[in-house]
Amino acid sequence: MGLKSSKQGPARMANKKVYHLQYQFLAYITKSSFIRNLVSKQRRRMLVGGYDLDMSYITDRVLAMSFPAERMRAFYRNPLWQVKSVLDMRHQGHYKIYNLCIEESYDPTHFHGRVETYPFDDNHVPSIPMIKLFCESVDSWLSCDPKNIAVIHCMVQLPFLLIILVAGKGRTGLMVCAYLVYSGMTAEEALQLYAYKRTTNNEGVSIPSQRRYVGYWDSILCFPRGVHDGPPDVRLPKKCSRQLLRIRLYDTVNINSVFFVVSELQEIPGQLYRPPVEISKSCCRSVKKGFQRSPGPRYYVSFIEGDEGNKLEAEEPRVVVQMDTESSILYQKTCLEHCFEKPVQVSGDVRVIFYQKMIGSRLFYACFNTAFIKNGLLQFSLRDLDKVGSQGRSICGPAFCLELQFGPANPKGSLDENNDDSFWIKAF
Repeated sequence: MGLKSSKQGPARMANKKVYHLQYQFLAYITKSSFIRNLVSKQRRRMLVGGYDLDMSYITDRVLAMSFPAERMRAFYRNPLWQVKSVLDMRHQGHYKIYNLCIEESYDPTHFHGRVETYPFDDNHVPSIPMIKLFCESVDSWLSCDPKNIAVIHCMVQLPFLLIILVAGKGRTGLMVCAYLVYSGMTAEEALQLYAYKRTTNNEGVSIPSQRRYVGYWDSILCFPRGVHDGPPDVRLPKKCSRQLLRIRLYDTVNINSVFFVVSELQEIPGQLYRPPVEISKSCCRSVKKGFQRSPGPRYYVSFIEGDEGNKLEAEEPRVVVQMDTESSILYQKTCLEHCFEKPVQVSGDVRVIFYQKMIGSRLFYACFNTAFIKNGLLQFSLRDLDKVGSQGRSICGPAFCLELQFGPANPKGSLDENNDDSFWIKAF
């Protein structure tokens, strides 16, 4: 036994030295801000309490930061214990944290139980009702005590080597800007303030769909008593169904077909998070002379309004037949198109994602809400699309445009004239 023990002794000592060296290395990395500075890239950082943290005061009472991480993630994100130390030192008993992540969470007791979660997918958008709940919660918390502050964060769920290439401020920026609009700013003012306060290169919320939703939110707020006389009235749009008739991509190059997936955010009772649910997928193909489209007339139903904005009583709606005047445009450059044999019913928050192959890398995507479609067409230029990488740009000519064609709003329904939200649901 003694001989066997003596042979294991040096090995155990060597292992202890290795573990000690590893511990020293990890301790050095934790104390060093090099990796965290690399990850935060152009986001502003704060030196406070001896810590270098990825956080910024957008206003005196709204603080944006990166995810408060534990274990290995703390090497390249804000260490949770450092965040807690700084918040307790500066705002003891007067801070509440708003976590926007769906990917990961932490024990709320680290922050005295003052944590609320409003989860939605990274690089995407929340539902409009979620934005309302979030803004009302922040406003209620800040109204309780003039010392209270709101701390808002999200998280980029990417491999480490890719994290350093992205900004990681979209979800936080969207919701912070939504609250700033709720406080009286315009959408553009809020976006500009966030960009200036959160980044060193003045580039804040960069994903077009997220900026689009800040604009949506701005358009449904009403300040009847003035900006400083309490919270605004929120006129949530009534649920609006549209028929998606056609998807077309103008001026494409180096490609003959593009696959797409249409999905909706599904409302689940008792759950705040709305997961995307696929409702249709197919392929857009080249439009050529003699191209056979789906049979039957393509038409739209529109309502005629009186001088006072009330819908006239009529047994039959007005029918507007689409004229075929597009041929000269369609055949000048390569266009890809898909006409649905049976219109796809979409409602609420919708995503349309495009792929080079059905099983392959994503080209780009767009998110929108059907209640804010003002007419029968949604058109997106390249700068209006989300996450357009090198592959996406490689198929887009100088006049590229994505076009979605819709039928009328709620064609078989009726407008509720007693509902203040009914003005959002007008056919064109």
